[in-house]
Amino acid sequence: MSQAGFVMGFVHRRRRGAELFLLVLALAVGIGAYAAVGVGVEGEVPADIVGYGAGLAALALIAHVVVRMVAPYADPVLLPVVTALNGLGLAVIHRLDLVYADNPLKPHGLPHKQLTWMTLGVILFVATLVLLRDHRVLTRFTYTSGLGAILLLLLPLVPGIGDTINGAKIWISVGPFSFQPGEVSKLLLVVAFAGYLVLHRDALALAGRRVAGIDLPRGRDLGPILAMWLVSLGILVFQRDLGSSLLFFGLFLVMLYVATERAGWLVVGALLFFGGATMAYQLFGHVQTRVNIWLHPMTYFNNQDGPDSGQLVESLFGMAWGGLIGRGFGGGSPERVPFAESDFIISAIGEELGLTGVIAVILCYGLIVERALRAALICRDGFGKLMATGLAAIFALQVFVVIGGVTRLIPLTGLTTPFLSYGGSSLVANWVIAAVLLRISDQARRPVPDLSTGDDDDGADQQATQLIKMGGGSRP
Repeated sequence: MSQAGFVMGFVHRRRRGAELFLLVLALAVGIGAYAAVGVGVEGEVPADIVGYGAGLAALALIAHVVVRMVAPYADPVLLPVVTALNGLGLAVIHRLDLVYADNPLKPHGLPHKQLTWMTLGVILFVATLVLLRDHRVLTRFTYTSGLGAILLLLLPLVPGIGDTINGAKIWISVGPFSFQPGEVSKLLLVVAFAGYLVLHRDALALAGRRVAGIDLPRGRDLGPILAMWLVSLGILVFQRDLGSSLLFFGLFLVMLYVATERAGWLVVGALLFFGGATMAYQLFGHVQTRVNIWLHPMTYFNNQDGPDSGQLVESLFGMAWGGLIGRGFGGGSPERVPFAESDFIISAIGEELGLTGVIAVILCYGLIVERALRAALICRDGFGKLMATGLAAIFALQVFVVIGGVTRLIPLTGLTTPFLSYGGSSLVANWVIAAVLLRISDQARRPVPDLSTGDDDDGADQQATQLIKMGGGSRP
């Protein structure tokens, strides 16, 4: 091995060492929060703390070992942050499960079910890293991914398997199992958008008419954004899912702007968004209900004859009672919010961990977005740049929409909080997204070998040859 190869090997070993150290801190957050819930609610450390802690640690260490083996140059921060959020979510779900014990209308055993979903998520995380050795192979499935995403979005509308939960027709049920296909379609849409924009970004970047100093796109190039706008409206109308509609349209708009670097697309997207929102408010009652509850929550509080804003109002009261540092686990009443374990888990955190806890959670999401964008910046190929940017946009938009709705910054949308909320579909899909981000960052940070020395450490010669064929450049 050359001297450069030895230095890079030392660097990536230090990176994995840093990841392991951060993982220990992340496990301390998750297991410590679980213990604090037991002490705060029942007055003693949970009896299953050893088994729970061992299971959580085993999952995290398995993920770390696989990353060390197959993606040694990957970002060292992503996995620990994801583990910390997942561990905190499990602790909050456990706290709610304890208070739900005397309520026959509430589901029980939530933390064990969520830990099972986490196990499946880690298994798919490992499988993704092992099987997807180069993210650029996904370019072959650009249109297949787009078709698959559309079919998944249509599945809840199929009679017999589609299921309506909490007013949104976004679930499919097969026997005792239910699944939200829109969570998988997020990743497929990123692959489809990235592959399409890499091929057509030069045409889409051409300027049309100039208005107020902004170059608007040409009329002939508006087809893709109009198609995505119609798809988003279809989700809003037929599935009554405001959150996914906002997420998918916002995702495409962000990736389109990043690919073309044309501010005109943001103008067109904003006009389409506000036009569609106005039309939806005028035509559809469920959109009017969401907006009216947002604007006048106290008017609809405990309303017996129509829309009820009780969930939103109770969450606002709870977060106000939590104040700066919270009431502590067991000191609040988050069970007053009907869906505190899923859509409103951030309100439970705000009530018992206070504004400080909410800010810490938001900073963790900010770290995920920052590390994803950093991978995009140093990635050598356009497809990887757009994929990493799209995955970062998914987390940023989803967290903004969820927390914005709970805090009454925007109308409620019904999305889950990534890695925190109870729900298998979201948790498993987000673990796979984390694996794809690690694969992109590993490829981006992997050194380009000096071909003149014959050094082919880790098969880098073959990767470099493929990179040159696919139009990649040198690392900045």
